[in-house]
Amino acid sequence: MIVTGYIATRTHKLTRGEKEANRVLAVGRAPVEHGFAHLKNWRILTELRIDPARTTQLLRALLVLTNLEINR
Repeated sequence: MIVTGYIATRTHKLTRGEKEANRVLAVGRAPVEHGFAHLKNWRILTELRIDPARTTQLLRALLVLTNLEINR
């Protein structure tokens, strides 16, 4: 399931609740995006030649290690 934020237009301004929902979504999304940015900087993702199931396990492990390093 993909969760997206609310979008304001010229005719539809966002309510306080919609703005808060966007803020909460951004707070949850930021660490994941930062983690993938670190993985891209390390160029790990460009050289993967393994089974997709093992790739998922590897990415999870790398994101955990990245978060530990960032929070240290």
